[in-house]
Amino acid sequence: MNRQASRSVKLGVFLLIVAAPIFSGGCGRQPQAAAAPPPPIVEVASVVEKNVPIYGEWIGTLYGYVNAQIQPQVTGYLIEQDYREGSLVHKGDVLFEIDPRPFQAVLDQAKAQLAQAQAQLGNARLNVKRDIPEAQARAIPQSQLETDTQSQLAAKAAVESGQAAVEQAELNLGFTKVRSLISGIAGIAQVQVGNLVTPSTVLTGVSQVDPIKVYFPVSGMEYLRIANRISPGAVNLFSGAAAIPLQLILSNGNPYSHSGRILFADRQVDPQTGTIQIVGAFPNPGNILRPGQTGRIRAVTEIRKNALLVPQRAVTELQGNYQVAVVGPDNKVTVRTVQVGEQVGTQWWMINQGLKAGERVVAEGTGKVRDGMAVTPHSYNESNNGS
Repeated sequence: MNRQASRSVKLGVFLLIVAAPIFSGGCGRQPQAAAAPPPPIVEVASVVEKNVPIYGEWIGTLYGYVNAQIQPQVTGYLIEQDYREGSLVHKGDVLFEIDPRPFQAVLDQAKAQLAQAQAQLGNARLNVKRDIPEAQARAIPQSQLETDTQSQLAAKAAVESGQAAVEQAELNLGFTKVRSLISGIAGIAQVQVGNLVTPSTVLTGVSQVDPIKVYFPVSGMEYLRIANRISPGAVNLFSGAAAIPLQLILSNGNPYSHSGRILFADRQVDPQTGTIQIVGAFPNPGNILRPGQTGRIRAVTEIRKNALLVPQRAVTELQGNYQVAVVGPDNKVTVRTVQVGEQVGTQWWMINQGLKAGERVVAEGTGKVRDGMAVTPHSYNESNNGS
């Protein structure tokens, strides 16, 4: 066999070796189709039925419980400021002093005039006392007795007028010390020492801030929900079974540590806004809260009986419609349109129509389910889902 023939035999044997597995595989079974994927794992929560408090929230402004403008009652030059601005003052404390010298002079003059009138009255009484027996003895005319009697009455009136003038002068002298009429926080002085002040001049303001008032407007509908629990005649502002507790959320987002109560509602609804002004009060130990601050007021306006709740994650919105994925007893999904109510806190959503208590809804994994799809349900764990 020559070299060319030997090379042809070797090539044929090689081709048979390579083709053998191909032919042998073709004679066996066809390859199996790929296995179907398992149902997706989702977290489900049961529809909860319970009584739910419904909260209202409004913007409130704080005011002093009692606010007093401090104004002088006499005209004069201010010579002293006796309080520290922003400090706590008590009823009767001297806040300002007006130059008392002119008023002291008027008082001295009034006292002198009173002494003169008293002397004249004494003389008139002596004349009348002397005239009575002489007139009875006809030693003097009766007309002289009558004249002296009238002089006595005039002198007595002059004394009473003098006494009134002294009292007025003493009052005016006392008014040179401008006192606080209430206990509270004194504001910034509106005048300076050396200014001429009159009864129309506002010197400063004092506000009682413990307790402190809060004013907030509510809608007419919200007012009707709470009207039967507003008791303006309550003696103790912070007690009573029917009292509505108020929560104050400060401007920094932190809740105030003390709860308040509604005091009363305004006499009418504002026809332009449809709201009515509600006045509440909060205890304010330490005078932390000050008039003019704003915050959010929260209060329970009603208790919704037998409300149905689902996690907020279970509800999806599509073009204004709200849907939930309900998992049936066969673990198949039914996408159902529901009517939602109020959101309760940061975790729950109230469902008004479309669900029943005890039904299971997909709370985690709603994006991977479709109507009619089978799923593998696991219990929903709120703490592990950022709720």
